[in-house]
Amino acid sequence: MTLEIYPVVLELVRKLAPLLPRLRARSSALGDQLERALISVPLNAAEGAYSRGKNRQARYQSALASAREALACFETAEALGHVGPLEPEIAALFQRIIGTLVRLSLLSSGANSGLRRG
Repeated sequence: MTLEIYPVVLELVRKLAPLLPRLRARSSALGDQLERALISVPLNAAEGAYSRGKNRQARYQSALASAREALACFETAEALGHVGPLEPEIAALFQRIIGTLVRLSLLSSGANSGLRRG
């Protein structure tokens, strides 16, 4: 199964990667947490694409939770004054990824049979 959101996730990782050393210089804990969350999103999304049943749903939910965690790390770093505001392009990537993973999670659970694919 080809997962169309996967290249978008990697784009987000590439755009945020240069921030990691600067963030670690201000807060090693927050920098490490952001890196772990960023690593988890594509790995769980890719695993979910080739899983079945409840395993698929669990992997998409893990990817979703990690994407939201990465965003929360960035928001926290901003609140602490470690980084400036999120660039609109990066915010849009987060929104697209999180929205898609919510839909994939619902589709894989069968919880919303009225949700259309596409």
